[in-house]
Formats: sequence, C-alpha cells, structure tokens
Amino acid sequence: MKFEDIKTVGCLGGGIMGGGIAQIHAIAGYNVVVRDISDDAIAATRHALFDGKWGIKRAVERGKLGFDEAVEAMARVSFSTDLAALRDCDIVIEAIPEKLELKQEVFKELDSVVKPGAIFASNTSGFCIEEVGRDVSESRKPLFVGMHYSNPVPTMKMLEVISTQQTSEDTTDAARRLGEATGKAVSMVKDTPGTYGFLLNRIFGAAYREARLIADQGIATKEDIDKAMITGRNWPSAFFGSRGGIGKEW
Repeated sequence: MKFEDIKTVGCLGGGIMGGGIAQIHAIAGYNVVVRDISDDAIAATRHALFDGKWGIKRAVERGKLGFDEAVEAMARVSFSTDLAALRDCDIVIEAIPEKLELKQEVFKELDSVVKPGAIFASNTSGFCIEEVGRDVSESRKPLFVGMHYSNPVPTMKMLEVISTQQTSEDTTDAARRLGEATGKAVSMVKDTPGTYGFLLNRIFGAAYREARLIADQGIATKEDIDKAMITGRNWPSAFFGSRGGIGKEW
C-alpha cells in the first residue's frame, strides 16, 4: 500500500485517542470508519469527535476550522460495532487499551477480516511493535507499523512512526506522509525489542527518574523541580504536579 492509495482510514477503538485520530483524518479529507465495542462507547467517541473540548465544533468556535469544512469532515466519519466495517479500509490505526495480549488478539482477528493490502498501525505508547503484530500473517508483517500520537491528538503536533525490521519502505513512507498530511511533525523511530516507549516516553522516563532522585536526595523540592522545567523548558506540566492525559483532556 502506497500513500497515494490511501483513501479510507479505519480507527480500531474510539474514545479520546481514537476519536482524535479519526478527527484529524476526516479534516484532512479522508473517509474514516470508527469501530468500537458497544453503542455506549461509540456515543462517547462521537461526542469527543464532534462536541468535545478538542472536537470539530470547538475548532470552528476557536476559528481553527471553517463551518463548511467542519460539516464536510463530520460527514466523512462513520461508526460501527462490527469489525467487518473495517474490511475495505486502506489503513487501520489501533487505539484500544494498552494491554499487549489484547492488542495481539485483536490484530490477529483483524488480519482475517481486512483486505490483504491494507496497512495496520498501532498507537501503542510503548509496546514493541513487532510484539504487537506477532500473530498477524507473514504477508501482513511488512504492512505493520507503529503510529504513536500525543494526546490530545487534534492539537498536539507530535507523531512517532515506528518501523520494525519487517516493515516495508512503502509502509513506512505511507505512514510518515499520512501523518504529515494531517499536520503532524513526524519523528521516525526504529522498533527496539525489550524496551518500553519510543522517543517521547523513553526520554521523559529518564528525565523523571533523575527528577525523582534529585527530590529524594533533598537537592530541591518537587515544586521547584517542576517550576524549573515549566518556566525553563516551556513544558505545560512537569513531573510531580497535576498532569493531563487520556481522559483528562489536559
């Protein structure tokens, strides 16, 4: 699958992350299919995508998106509880709970449903991509890639594209260009078995361990450590204070 062939994007899992991923692709002009496990889950995703704090309607209110563009983007999104609804998608981006066994099980099932040439991407925040795609067919493994977005997806520019040793150049190129088409600043990362996290989370984890050591040794208070990072590095939050994230909408 080449970038030019991508017309329909599937989102496996909704909520804050999946809804945000669906939103940026719909705004970029792609048809989007969101699949979640229940009508209640779909209702929550629909609310996040259309009416939420970072949703399409709020983008219009903030002057980030025109009214006609918003109406057209909303019309490009469909929802389903049926996995088969993703059958004809050109790429499926997974955003289900961060449980490795669950992701492996779902991708294995998805592999038997979605057309052979489609790209599979995981939005995992740190699992080894090769392990996430362990149970897909050998023919799908060159089409398997990581695409890790930062929350909230509609406003945060970061996207990590993670390739395994089996990921084809066409797949990596398509994921990168798709990210750029949605306005993301894409960092390319090599999959590393035996680690958790890619760039963002591994670097933050290392910094957090050092910050915790400084606090534990009494060199500075947690409040002063956070103050230094927020005012010196322009971090919106630091290590010890209130932080946003999935479900908290910052």
